[in-house]
Amino acid sequence: MAEVVLENISKSFGDIKAVDDISMTIPNGAFVVLLGPTGAGKTTTLRLISGLEKLDSGTVRIAGRDVGMDTPAQRDVAMVFQQYSLYPHMTVRENLSFPLRSPILKTPEDEIARKVNEVSEILQIPHKLDNKATELSGGEMQRVSIGRALVRDPQIFLMDEPLSSLDAKLRADLRVELKRIQADLGSTLLYVTHDQVEAMTMATHIGVLENGRLVQYGTPRDIYENPGSVYVASRLGLPRINILPSELFGGDHKGPQIGLRPENIVEGEGSEARVIRAEHLGDQTRLHLDLNGHPVVTLIDVHQDYPSGKIIKIRPRNPLYFDASGARVN
Repeated sequence: MAEVVLENISKSFGDIKAVDDISMTIPNGAFVVLLGPTGAGKTTTLRLISGLEKLDSGTVRIAGRDVGMDTPAQRDVAMVFQQYSLYPHMTVRENLSFPLRSPILKTPEDEIARKVNEVSEILQIPHKLDNKATELSGGEMQRVSIGRALVRDPQIFLMDEPLSSLDAKLRADLRVELKRIQADLGSTLLYVTHDQVEAMTMATHIGVLENGRLVQYGTPRDIYENPGSVYVASRLGLPRINILPSELFGGDHKGPQIGLRPENIVEGEGSEARVIRAEHLGDQTRLHLDLNGHPVVTLIDVHQDYPSGKIIKIRPRNPLYFDASGARVN
């Protein structure tokens, strides 16, 4: 495994700046997630590291070496795509062993057998080794797709939304599996997603992208608790952070906009708000309010029940402040 350093990398497609002067370090053994909406530059960044796209400017260093002139094969990276990318006529065993038979790796047969068996145990699919790929479920296909990368033992794993095409339960199960595998192997992994739950539950570091720029980079907790802007604050947290005019609450405020996470709204005192509806989700209840014409979502005890139209009082606790442009005010 290896540290990966991006130094001022940029890439344009015509007039569109897909990646705009990004610099970041992916530490050895880290699980780094690039988070952002469609078009933020996540996949292009991944492809620049892998060598599938050519840099316009900047440097990519893997294990201290400039790989700008290397082919994808020479960079010793393994990529997992959103789609399964399996050979349907092959068995699971044949799909897993295929990368090891490349002319570059020239892996001995006994080593291939050992690695395939080892990876199948890690992925908990040893009983599926002799099944054709077409006989697998969606979750099993994606495990095999991930396994094709794991057998390589590359310097870095690059994963482009590998769970997005799966149903909710499979996504949740494989999130746990993928984090376990990465921790057990101590591998360096760069993972692209627009799903904040994936980012918060798996990452050691999160890079938030906006229009091709890296706008914040840090631990999940730091980015959640100390976002640098309204944009970053809105990328993490469910329900989403409430961004409101500060004047809705009495007293002095540091900025014109106040950001309130649902768990940071205290009920029982403060400004009056009207209940719109309650969402009972089992482990929590989300209360949707109208605060002087502004929608607010807060969390209440699951045993409480508020009818629509009821008037309650709320006040901020540990609020975040932003200026008129959306930048954080400390």
